[in-house]
Amino acid sequence: MEPQGEKSGEAEGVRITSQMLKSCSGEFALESIMLLKLRGLGLVDLGCLGECLALEWLDLSGNALTHLGPLASLRQLAVLNVANNRLTGLEPLAACENLQSLNVAGNLLATPSQLQCLAGLRGLEYLRLRDPLARLSNPLCASPSYWAVVRELLPGLKVIDSERVSGRGSEFYQLCRDLDCSLQPSSSPGPCITEAQPWVEPGYWESWPPRSSSILEEACRQFQDTVQECRDLDRQAGDCLARAEQVLSPAGTASSFVF
Repeated sequence: MEPQGEKSGEAEGVRITSQMLKSCSGEFALESIMLLKLRGLGLVDLGCLGECLALEWLDLSGNALTHLGPLASLRQLAVLNVANNRLTGLEPLAACENLQSLNVAGNLLATPSQLQCLAGLRGLEYLRLRDPLARLSNPLCASPSYWAVVRELLPGLKVIDSERVSGRGSEFYQLCRDLDCSLQPSSSPGPCITEAQPWVEPGYWESWPPRSSSILEEACRQFQDTVQECRDLDRQAGDCLARAEQVLSPAGTASSFVF
């Protein structure tokens, strides 16, 4: 599902107000808000959102936003989700110097050059432009080479579209991509008929004494490290969710937290 042209029930759209922000966060002052979830509210104008100077975690997905101007003042913002909107540019985010994770899947970004404004964000490690499970994408993702171009444009990224591109586990994802490419049919015109060849070399099925393979051992070790890292991340996510439920529950004494 690409960005929708007109969403149901959104005749005029909604503008963010101070009262809305205080109601959603439970805070009495905008400067005290650290987390906001404003998903699917039909927002078309960010209004006074730029006054939430302590904001670190923000979800604006599923709205009808066309610009992110007020976000330029959010210097503490670390996690931003603006998926499924109508954005054609991300320039205001160049000022969000602490941004680490950005989800812009399901917008109208047409060329990789529209991501150039993110090049100065040294802490940006996670970027999502496409979400196949949610059927969200951007026009620039139609190019088979977009993934490599984005990686070259933003070399500091560790994860693109949930695939690790650097650090532990990146070799595993690269292997999967190479396998996908090798399984794709040839794009050359006309039928391509080749002489049948044996699948394996002569003598392949003959029994040989077992031997160790340093390459295989290294691959297994990297895979185990990746699995352990996933488990650690899952545990951290569980801890964060538990704290969130505790803080946001009626019995909680605080109304915002660092995500």
